[in-house]
Amino acid sequence: MSGSNTRNGNKNETTEVSVPPNFIRHIIEDDIQTGKYDGRVITRFPPEPNGYLHIGHAKSICLNFGLSIDYNGSCHLRFDDTNPGKENVEFVDAIKEDVRWMGFEWNEHLHFTSDYFERLFDYAVALIKIGKAYVDSQNAEEIRENRGTLKNPGIDSPYRNRSVEENLELFHKMKDGEFEEGACILRGKIDMGSPNIVMRDPALYRIRKLHHHRTNDQWCIYPMYDFAHCLSDSIEKITHSLCTLEFENNRELYDWILDALNVYRCKQIEFARLNLSYTVLSKRKLIELVDGNYVSGWDDPRMPTISGLRRRGYTPTAIRNFCERIGVAKRDSMVDFALLEHCIREDLNKKAPRVMAVLNPLRVVIENYPDDQSEEMDAVNNPEDKTMGSRKVPFSKVLYIEQDDFMEDPPKKFFRLGPGREVRLRYAYFVTCTDVIKDENGKVVELRCTYDPATRGGDAPDGRKVKATLHWVSAQHAINAEVRLYENLFNVEKPASADDFKSTLNENSVQVRKNCKVEPSLGSSEPGFRCQFERLGYFNVDVKDSTPGNLVFNRIVTLRDMWAKIKKQQQSKKK
Repeated sequence: MSGSNTRNGNKNETTEVSVPPNFIRHIIEDDIQTGKYDGRVITRFPPEPNGYLHIGHAKSICLNFGLSIDYNGSCHLRFDDTNPGKENVEFVDAIKEDVRWMGFEWNEHLHFTSDYFERLFDYAVALIKIGKAYVDSQNAEEIRENRGTLKNPGIDSPYRNRSVEENLELFHKMKDGEFEEGACILRGKIDMGSPNIVMRDPALYRIRKLHHHRTNDQWCIYPMYDFAHCLSDSIEKITHSLCTLEFENNRELYDWILDALNVYRCKQIEFARLNLSYTVLSKRKLIELVDGNYVSGWDDPRMPTISGLRRRGYTPTAIRNFCERIGVAKRDSMVDFALLEHCIREDLNKKAPRVMAVLNPLRVVIENYPDDQSEEMDAVNNPEDKTMGSRKVPFSKVLYIEQDDFMEDPPKKFFRLGPGREVRLRYAYFVTCTDVIKDENGKVVELRCTYDPATRGGDAPDGRKVKATLHWVSAQHAINAEVRLYENLFNVEKPASADDFKSTLNENSVQVRKNCKVEPSLGSSEPGFRCQFERLGYFNVDVKDSTPGNLVFNRIVTLRDMWAKIKKQQQSKKK
């Protein structure tokens, strides 16, 4: 069943992805062959609605939904809403939008852990009745001190041997709101001497007198993640419960709870989470960035959130391809951000139309071009896809080129425009710089040039060659735009390793250019429109700040493919 699969993405996107074998697929295929779970494959994606999803969650989304598609099963979207102090409907709606944008659908399988609160309470009562759970009246500090260390066993709570009747009475009083927060908790009665600290009488229920976004004020006790997660999997008859490696030690508790209650048993399988260079993926750290106004919000284009990547201009196809390429492993490793950029570049190269834009305009006057004349040049929309056709680009006497494309005293390997030099204007003519105009401070503000009418849209009839082709925009027809140039949010490879990760923030992570000039074909661009500014990179129209008459573009990624260089270096080391 492993191999190539076609998966449908957003807005009728279809991507042929090569799905490499991995240890999870081997487990599933063995289970199918042996008839375990009657050949069913049911996975789940269980986000906590206390923040926005990020690129690490995208890996889990692709894995869980992808496996369900490949093995003709189903994937449940389940919100683990057991911590009302940090959860709200905004996050629920954002997560739904992100999963759908990624190209996946849960159909009728939308669930909330809060759907099961009554059943979970009954399960807790059942554990008390069989002597495997008790109410502990120690405070949090006492419980922490008595838990022990990796070298030393824990100490039994003085309340560990309460009778079943007393525990039932106390647990019902917890439910009825008769205790304050922190006064007591329900713990599993397992083994305070276990080498696995997770198994040292773990907390199962705690008191939280907070309003819940779905159950309102019906409950004042809430199940802990470890208790709710495995039982929710069991209730939904999940077959393969996939989670990241930090839950490996919790698997023993996962199995203990299901076995103690003698309920449906699913299989927890751990895989390595995504670690991405120059990025933090800790939800706590991302919240710090948002709350501290280090970024403009969860959808800031510099954020690794799915909403931030979407606003920046990333495509679901590119993110899915990235997740397939990094694969699924049992050991943590660092993935270079350049690979993610390579995937978006690879995708947009095939589908993004080419346009011309000038980010740092330098005025050019073609002195021998008629004052009142303008003409239209044929420009190819995408050389990678001839079916995208061509467009007309206006040309006139006064143009804009990039300031970086001119040097008054150019070095030997600078092949662009300089005094007396001739270059090609993309889709138009050969031009030669004849004069340089400066302001009172000596800054170059205008170039005077001549053009060769015989070179329109092609080579010179006499066979002379030029070493550079420049992009340009007609001043008469140009549209003003704001362009935001984004770089990595952090300037070190592993910001999370710093004593204060915020100290590694890149001060130049965004540069705003206000007076950019773009060709007139972009005047009617809709928010979210993606294109390549020739020679500059891939850009999209910002979905939040761009309005008719006020175009705002985000740079998605530059044209320079650092991943190709990294791969070449890696191959050289192997040799």
